[in-house]
Amino acid sequence: MEHRIERIKKQLHSQSYKLTPQREATLRVLLEREEDHLSAEDVYLLVKEKAPEIGLATVYRTLELLSELKIVDKINFGDGVSRYDLRKEGAKHFHHHLVCIECGSVDEIENDLLEDVEKIVQEEWGFEVKDHRLTFHGICKQCQESKVKATQT
Repeated sequence: MEHRIERIKKQLHSQSYKLTPQREATLRVLLEREEDHLSAEDVYLLVKEKAPEIGLATVYRTLELLSELKIVDKINFGDGVSRYDLRKEGAKHFHHHLVCIECGSVDEIENDLLEDVEKIVQEEWGFEVKDHRLTFHGICKQCQESKVKATQT
């Protein structure tokens, strides 16, 4: 984790920003909970445990800055809540998600499934793709299995 924080610190410095204690506390929460898709409020509550003096507005500003610098990705799964996801190191693109409409679980797909689509968009429309996001909404395997078991009893 310390190596990653140091690399992010350098990234901030290259854009004329500092890694303030508040930003570092926010980053640490995101790194510790990297598998989760935390809302700003979730991040705030976790940061507050480490640094009680930090306010919600500070966490919001930090998340927005990290999003602008492409350190985190701001995502919305259609529930009206923005969530923040640490961008994987060296990732050229945002990763994809599978969102269960039954239980709300979110799984990640690390493979870039849209390379061919990007190429077509660039060639046929002359559109230079900088990033893309793909979210599938459906029913996860566990919920499907639970429905099958419920109908069998």
